[in-house]
Amino acid sequence: MPLDSGRQEARRVQTSGGALAPDAMARAGGLAGLRWCFEARSASRWMGCRRDAFSQIHLSPLALSSTILLHSQRHYRATLCTELTKPLIIGNIPSASLQPYEVRIRVHCCGVNFADILACQGLYQEKHPLPFTPGMEFSGDVMEAGKAVTRVKKGDRVIGVANTKALAEEYIADQKVIAGAGSEKKCSLAFQKGAIQSVNYSETSLREEVKKLTDAQGVNVVIDTIGGDIFKEALHSLAWEGRIVVVGFAGGTIPSIPANLLLLKNISALGLYWGRYRDQDFPVFSSALSSALSYCQAGRIQPHIGAVFKLEEVNEAFAHVTQRKSTGKVIISIS
Repeated sequence: MPLDSGRQEARRVQTSGGALAPDAMARAGGLAGLRWCFEARSASRWMGCRRDAFSQIHLSPLALSSTILLHSQRHYRATLCTELTKPLIIGNIPSASLQPYEVRIRVHCCGVNFADILACQGLYQEKHPLPFTPGMEFSGDVMEAGKAVTRVKKGDRVIGVANTKALAEEYIADQKVIAGAGSEKKCSLAFQKGAIQSVNYSETSLREEVKKLTDAQGVNVVIDTIGGDIFKEALHSLAWEGRIVVVGFAGGTIPSIPANLLLLKNISALGLYWGRYRDQDFPVFSSALSSALSYCQAGRIQPHIGAVFKLEEVNEAFAHVTQRKSTGKVIISIS
């Protein structure tokens, strides 16, 4: 059966509640075809959806994952695997509200991979809790961007690779930031500054918490200013081909790197002594300062001043930092 005919058949068996009968996907041709194209239900329909999604258009890559809930009247269609090895169904899913670091994508086309089929049979190496939406790659355009997103804007054409959830009319891509801090106060501040999750490593295992928060996938980049045991926990928390950037050792202990961990996950360990760029590569140093100032003036970053001391209080300021009470930048006001 042609794919268009199958989709019309799928729509005919839609129930009044918006879900499809379990055999809808079987009659609609299942996962047949190289690419699925979804029609937008708005006034401007995607008449060109069947053409090559890459022709004459510049596509921007996005790194992806996850979803959440817009006002209840808004829904979108998504493929659902509700039972392994059974035909897929099409369901109406509540559209999720957008978080500051997320991007809502209107999916035009979604690739079908053998891995998708294995996942729906329970045979893929990554197991997904039921029900789930399969789909690992797509192309589309940005419907909406969170207020903290700077790399893309509404209307931009994008392509994406995901673990799941791409076989739908909408996809939410995110840039997750997990903050690690040594107190609840600092974790709370991290939330205010845009972190999606935080871990108080003085009360729980950073490694285990990151594992839970990332579904055992790990994180792509760690910026470490603490050193010591926290560095080792963070190193274990990296995903395949992850990077850990050493900025400092505020915890007081310089850690050793177990080289076998670098090998097992193709991990990179990097050092960043930013101040030395002033002497070794001044154009980079100057450019970094200029960028930071322009971002600040444009409101894209808001530096946090944690405490201000007078010049006569310099010893108190030093103690504030060494006693781990500081958040953000500690300032000495001289004038």
